[in-house]
Amino acid sequence: MNDRESGLEHISVCICTFKRPILLEKLLHKLENQKTNDRFTYSVVVVDNDISESAKSVVDAFSARATVPVLYDVEPERGFAHIRNRAIENARETHVAFIDDDEYPDADWLFRLYTVLKEYKADGVLGPVIPHYEAEPPNWLIKGRLCERETFVTGTILKSHIHTRTGNALLDRSLFFDDRSPFDPRFGKLGGEDGDFFKRMMSKGKRFVWCNEAPVWELVPRERTTKVYFLRRALMRGYLESKDMHFMTFSFMKSSVAVILYTAVLPFLSLMGQHVLMTYLIKDCDHLGKILGTCGITLFRERSL
Repeated sequence: MNDRESGLEHISVCICTFKRPILLEKLLHKLENQKTNDRFTYSVVVVDNDISESAKSVVDAFSARATVPVLYDVEPERGFAHIRNRAIENARETHVAFIDDDEYPDADWLFRLYTVLKEYKADGVLGPVIPHYEAEPPNWLIKGRLCERETFVTGTILKSHIHTRTGNALLDRSLFFDDRSPFDPRFGKLGGEDGDFFKRMMSKGKRFVWCNEAPVWELVPRERTTKVYFLRRALMRGYLESKDMHFMTFSFMKSSVAVILYTAVLPFLSLMGQHVLMTYLIKDCDHLGKILGTCGITLFRERSL
């Protein structure tokens, strides 16, 4: 019996992947027996951004034994927007869920997101992403809570795109009806296209709520626990935000003043501990990235991790 005959809504779980076969295999295993309580059906869409199809053998092996339908496709054009748009093209009605290939959920992940989506009549639901460290992280990272994202009470309406992402989200597919490329390809290989998407949807009056009971766990490899990584990511984040900034605007002046003040107090903050120093050095780099981006200085061509 298909979805229309059963009267049930359908969720396409979209996974965008690039050369992470082991992590993808773990994620697919976690998606195999998602709880539905007979309220919806679901399938999995895997879009590989590797033209050598490094994920295909993993998907084929999973499809051979799993009961959940899996569709595999390849997006040859490198870039986060391209691969997300390809995933949307392959998604079935009526909802689209996004989860990253380095994340994994509990068995009731989809059910909790779906329940909140319906209860609050929202256009989309987002949930927490909890760090899972590959190795013991340095003390300054834990004390500074630098891998922890802000969370909210379930049902909270998200007012800013800063709190949005496609790492753990369930979206109504109607959000994608008006645009053949809902994720802007101009963001290239750096990322930021998901925040831009949510920002545009919010400006149209679309409502996104939080579900705190639907977490996913994100693998944090050793390479992402270094100071260089956090500072580089802050510069990149600021650079991406600069796409909406112009000279002599309040945002540009705010960042200019912030860089001067943060840089001036950094020597004193170092006396309070490495976690305090890193917290404000990251803020400093965030604003510096905005300034450099507004000035047309390109720092990065591609996100490495």
